[in-house]
Amino acid sequence: MSPDGLTEIFSVHEEPVLNRPVLVVALEGWVDAGLGATTAIAALLGQGETSPVITFNGEHFLDQRARRPVAHIVNGVTTELTWPQTVVRHGHDAAGADLLYLVGPEPDFHWKAFTEAVVGLSRSWRVRMVVGLGAFPAPAPHTRPVKLAATAPQASAELVERIGIVQGELEVPAGVMSALELAFADVGIPVVTLWARVPHYVAGMPFPEASAALVEGLAGVADLSLDSSALRHAADSSRRQVDQLIADNNEHRAMVRKLEENIDASEGNAMGVDEVPSGDEIAAELEKFLRGEEQ
Repeated sequence: MSPDGLTEIFSVHEEPVLNRPVLVVALEGWVDAGLGATTAIAALLGQGETSPVITFNGEHFLDQRARRPVAHIVNGVTTELTWPQTVVRHGHDAAGADLLYLVGPEPDFHWKAFTEAVVGLSRSWRVRMVVGLGAFPAPAPHTRPVKLAATAPQASAELVERIGIVQGELEVPAGVMSALELAFADVGIPVVTLWARVPHYVAGMPFPEASAALVEGLAGVADLSLDSSALRHAADSSRRQVDQLIADNNEHRAMVRKLEENIDASEGNAMGVDEVPSGDEIAAELEKFLRGEEQ
């Protein structure tokens, strides 16, 4: 590291004194149905002051044309650019426990270098657990509580059992969190990703109940004191809105009833794989309906 705190891939803002922190990972750019993880991390960052610890080099990791900077223009004069940044921030929970948040865009390039840097930094910070946040569209009704599923490497399988087991064998495109899971397992740091199951017919609109479930799941799995009350209040309002949108359509009401029957009968299948074979077709129609109502 050079004297000014710069390396090729990240810059150091401060070196806080940490006591076995939890690292929470919520990077933009991968699956986030209903803005579940985005809203959850915004709520967490809003619960107290945080300060930047590390900023990763966007020139090294990000495609600037895919993630363009924002230009600030006053009376035709460009005054500044705000560049997309992937940052580690330091904060605390309500009981004073140290929390680190890895937030910002998911890297477009050099995943191995990014993963090695995050793991190396986490070891230097003596991170006791890593928890990723995500949300995916699932054949689940909005009239039932949002359930969580989990993914983790074999070394952290016990954490998956505590949250929700993914039944069956899946092959899906991976986000960088999958690479982090395996890398943290290699150095013996417990790691798990929490996934909120968002009703697929509202996946294109904010669904704060998913965010509340993620915050509560994080608090439970990492033994943290976190407040989800504001998200729960927003979730009540969101549920009433969806109720109203569905109420006047017989086909949509029938779909929700079918989803309720299936979810009530499939408690052992956290991901909802192979349920409601025709649900995607019906959900696509309803999602268009919901978006049309918002316009």
